[in-house]
Amino acid sequence: MRGDDFLDPARSHRRSSDWDGVERVRLRDSVLRPFRTGSGASFRRYDWAVRALGEPEPVPTARVMVVDLIGLFHPDTADELDLRVWCDVPLQTAVARGMARDRALGRTHDVLWREVWVPNERAFEERFAPRSHADVVVPTD
Repeated sequence: MRGDDFLDPARSHRRSSDWDGVERVRLRDSVLRPFRTGSGASFRRYDWAVRALGEPEPVPTARVMVVDLIGLFHPDTADELDLRVWCDVPLQTAVARGMARDRALGRTHDVLWREVWVPNERAFEERFAPRSHADVVVPTD
């Protein structure tokens, strides 16, 4: 499950200590809980091209769902995660990769990376210590 589908575009572009722009409650209620129960629910991804929620689509059915999302190790979603995997990438490396990815897509978000996303990541780490709540830590060196 792509984390970018659960970002609020306005809130994810401003500073916060808990990655307020991540719509964890929407993810939890429309995807994580229905996935666990196999209830056959639907959810709506954020469509960045039209800047609105997309059409409803079914929650995937599988034995395992991988969710890649900043700020996921948060009290709003913690009880819905069976296994927490932390990819131990230094923040500077993650930022450099993110900036390079954005540039390759023709986007220049360098100011957002430096002035919003890096401070948000540091504040989230200080407040919630996500690495310490991981079941598995994957070293990347």
